[in-house]
Amino acid sequence: MSSIELTPSQKKILRALTNLHKESEDAIKGEDIAEQVDRNPGTIRNQMQSLKALQLVEGVPGPKGGYKPTAAAYEALEIQQMDDPASVPLEHEGEPVEDVIVEEIDLSSVHHPELCRAEIHMQGTIDGISEDDAVTVGPTPLSKLVIDGRVDGKDDTNNILILRIEDMTAPGEEPAH
Repeated sequence: MSSIELTPSQKKILRALTNLHKESEDAIKGEDIAEQVDRNPGTIRNQMQSLKALQLVEGVPGPKGGYKPTAAAYEALEIQQMDDPASVPLEHEGEPVEDVIVEEIDLSSVHHPELCRAEIHMQGTIDGISEDDAVTVGPTPLSKLVIDGRVDGKDDTNNILILRIEDMTAPGEEPAH
């Protein structure tokens, strides 16, 4: 567990940096982060100073410069960095969503049939997904669980989609492992 307490604003900026860095592996310009989190580039520069002081980001000088997250940034956001994570597909309105990693699926209130919810924790950008959109997650690697639902809410700071589950299936055969 990380001992660094980040403000929601710092968390959102750091999350945007890790998402953008995952896509390009290059240093990320402050302007790109500002655009992602809908903030002024000056605000991003100020926040980056405090994130640098916390050793969560490093500045890269020069024309191709910008910011890169450190290993501590992933720890602070509790993002597991894996070389070869199992791929769990995510579809939005019937179309596959690229560049996202489904990290965790939390099923909440499954004992209440009308209020069945799933929290989908992800790495990657979830900007294009809005409330009441249809989303399908799965199949998961071992149980082949597939969840169909509608977006009930979003937590952009922590990259979580909250789904109102409409259907959930998992084949009944024994897993082959």
